[in-house]
Amino acid sequence: MMADELSAPSLRPNFTVLIGGTGFAALLSFIYLPWPLAIASTWLNFLMIAGADVDARTFLLPDAVTYGAIVSGIVAAPLLDVVDPLRAIGLAILRAGGMGLLLILLRHSYARLRKTEGLGLGDVKLAAAVGAWLPVETIPMCFGLATTAALVFVLIRGRKQKLDELKLPFGAFLCPALWLVFFVTSLPR
Repeated sequence: MMADELSAPSLRPNFTVLIGGTGFAALLSFIYLPWPLAIASTWLNFLMIAGADVDARTFLLPDAVTYGAIVSGIVAAPLLDVVDPLRAIGLAILRAGGMGLLLILLRHSYARLRKTEGLGLGDVKLAAAVGAWLPVETIPMCFGLATTAALVFVLIRGRKQKLDELKLPFGAFLCPALWLVFFVTSLPR
């Protein structure tokens, strides 16, 4: 092994956390959701637990998680909207592209104003996944939940270090928010 390989952070999620969290989500999903939604919910949870775990430790979101979530959100769209499956695919693609574009603009604007990177490309790809999985009206709820959780984290953690020096793994908050909003909005009414 080379020295770089020894010091590189592991982009593999903690197996125990992944299996335990996915098992719990699968149980909830299959109890409360119809089977197509339960399968989609379980798969999304699997990806989001992996992403949150890795991002919390390494400040990186693996492409397998982000691209996997984008593609699976688009693939799941016609299964989740059987009335008009082609329209569902088109809307999922548009939402994914729109969210990715919105966050890439935010990333670029922040970097230009602050002269430093504030948002990683993994977060941009994760935002596209949010668009692929969630209807437009629930996307603000997802980002609101993630930013509120991140703010609470910063308030607690900020007491221990300077806020200017605090590095935040936003994907670790956005991943669980995406699954939670998907799950809650999929519950039968």
